Amino acid sequence: MTQQNAAPDVAAGRLSDEEYKKNFADLHPLLAPHEAMVEADRCYFCYDAPCTQACPTSIDIPQFIRQISTDNPAGAAKTIFAENILGGMCARVCPTETLCEQVCVREEAEGKPVKIGQLQRYATDHFMETHEATPFTRKASTGKRIAVVGAGPAGLSCAHSLAVEGHDVDLFDARSKPGGLNEFGIAAYKSVDNFAAREVEFVLSIGGITLKTGKALGKDLNLADLRTQYDAVFLSIGLGGVNDLGLENEGKSGVLSAVDYISDLRQAEDLSALPVGKRIVVIGGGMTAVDIAVQSKLLGADDVTIAYRRGQGRMNASEYEQHLAQTNGVKIMSWVQPKAIAAENGHISAIELERTAEENGQLKGTGETVTLPADMIFKAVGQTLVSADLNGADSTVQIEKGRIVVDADRKTSLDDVWAGGDCVLGGEDLTVAAVEDGKIAAASIHRALSA
Repeated sequence: MTQQNAAPDVAAGRLSDEEYKKNFADLHPLLAPHEAMVEADRCYFCYDAPCTQACPTSIDIPQFIRQISTDNPAGAAKTIFAENILGGMCARVCPTETLCEQVCVREEAEGKPVKIGQLQRYATDHFMETHEATPFTRKASTGKRIAVVGAGPAGLSCAHSLAVEGHDVDLFDARSKPGGLNEFGIAAYKSVDNFAAREVEFVLSIGGITLKTGKALGKDLNLADLRTQYDAVFLSIGLGGVNDLGLENEGKSGVLSAVDYISDLRQAEDLSALPVGKRIVVIGGGMTAVDIAVQSKLLGADDVTIAYRRGQGRMNASEYEQHLAQTNGVKIMSWVQPKAIAAENGHISAIELERTAEENGQLKGTGETVTLPADMIFKAVGQTLVSADLNGADSTVQIEKGRIVVDADRKTSLDDVWAGGDCVLGGEDLTVAAVEDGKIAAASIHRALSA
């Protein structure tokens, strides 16, 4: 591998305060009332609405848009929250372009769908700004206690649904702040003004939920103990491990987890204090890869490349997200895989990529290589379940392909333990899918405890 002579260039404060503010402003500013009314009027209010069928949480989309069109945003929000209590965040981060908007009749006919996501945000933001609590009334206490481990989208959804039914919930999270990936893993320009934290407070306003942060499963909590102390347990522990590249020099300075860096960025009070390289290479093809690539560029990196092992059409990141990356100056290099990392004086200086090809469905290296200079390399090649967190219970909690196996009700192999979100087999890496997991599990838990 040819060594690169340029010294690593990693620095903070590459931009002016105005540039940071502009670069990390709201990606889709809130619609004005007139804009919302005009957009709502574009909806055909389909009876057998394909948009509702495409929504993982089955929101009655024509109904809430009709309510907006009649100047009833609060009613629209209630329709949304009835199916998705985290409708505000989902309106910001849900890939509507591949879900509801993709099947919109307007998209099919004109190539211009109704802006369902922005209308959903218009309604939910209006409600949260004008109401102190969720639009639900908590039922009388049942005396049942449930432990929800993980205060991300799945855990919050499950906890809220259970609290509405009158159950008492202890909501645990390993971090010092709740919210999960909504708080720590979403690109900063998708969720501004501390919205994730405000939404958590909104969810907790139902009452009956006691938040306990700094409590990690496998360290501060034991699954066996939780099963004896509570009537039911819901696991929404996410994926705590980060996949490695398996290359020499991977441990050198400059090779970073994209997830960890995004978390630091989301929690940074001063973006100008966050160091970023001039030459960035991101390994991966999902939403995390796009998020870290775009944000690196917005922090002042000169050259950012996403390197993906297959064709661009196979990337997990949607076409919209790929386009967002490219319009922000990010290059996408497909059919390459990392082969070697060069380092000088303890810091990486370049990455060697091998060109790939597919033969009979199998990915193979071609032997041809290309070397890119790099000050920073971000790993965005997926995360893994840390089964040790289950305190040895993985012998009874069925795990397959590194995920917890659940049935249609999100119940695990243990009668009193349910699970949802990224940690379950077949789970989608989507906030809206995690919300649905929590909702389904809560309904199943309620039925079990009411029998």
